[in-house]
Amino acid sequence: MKIGIGLPNQVRNVRPAVIPEWARRSEEAGFSSLGTVGRIAYPGVMDTVALAASAGATATIGLISNVLLGPVWPAVMLAKEAAGIDGVSGGRLTLGLGLGGRPDDFVVDGLGPRGTGARLDRDLQTYRSIWRGEAVPGSDNPAVSAGSREVPILFGGATQASFERVARSGEGYIGPSAPASMIAPAFDAVRAAWTAAGRAGSPRLVAIAYFTLADADAGRANVHDYYSAISPETADFIAGGVSAGAEAVKATVESFTEIGADELIFNPALDDIGEVERLAEIVL
Repeated sequence: MKIGIGLPNQVRNVRPAVIPEWARRSEEAGFSSLGTVGRIAYPGVMDTVALAASAGATATIGLISNVLLGPVWPAVMLAKEAAGIDGVSGGRLTLGLGLGGRPDDFVVDGLGPRGTGARLDRDLQTYRSIWRGEAVPGSDNPAVSAGSREVPILFGGATQASFERVARSGEGYIGPSAPASMIAPAFDAVRAAWTAAGRAGSPRLVAIAYFTLADADAGRANVHDYYSAISPETADFIAGGVSAGAEAVKATVESFTEIGADELIFNPALDDIGEVERLAEIVL
């Protein structure tokens, strides 16, 4: 199982200047990927900006949004953003997409929080049209440079519709931030949908988990704050599941290895740059 690390782009009031250095150190340490958390109505750095900054600061490490809220974006704009990041990075981007569940993240007129599944399915056709170099609707010009590729897509979500979307339109699945015992049934459902759809090979299965090594209390408080907009119960649950300390991190790695994750991305609960080296010493 590969081990990646998240960028602290959605730690409340993150210092944006830490992101390029975080990316450089993560690549030097040997992590497989850099991940981002997606949210608009929160004082952090947009996932596309964090990924673009990381693309310019690194040369080999993978880049993955886990997850970016697809339906909050106009489809052509997101397709162009993703193609640009992928091109700048030399083809290292994987676009992890979710539907979004917080109404305050839907800030574009006409793109509200209802009907997001159907809208994402329509948007996927637009993304791929743009990436193939077809003209922007209403224009004679394409949106991306010649030679742009179709960016690999993973999907999040915890419903059968999400699992079937993976099998129909994606390369794999990203589980939510929850213990491996809760993610295992979703992985199994994705595998089953993949087989039922007649797809060859296996879906790419990515897991995520929060970690904190420098300050457990501060890390859990940050995670709780981030998820408090959903519900107090959700915030308590996810904050309580933060891997705090070396032994907890090791146990998390073992648990996701056992359920067959291809990659585990540890999302930081702090924007302390020293967390990169602390995590690397434990898991790499």
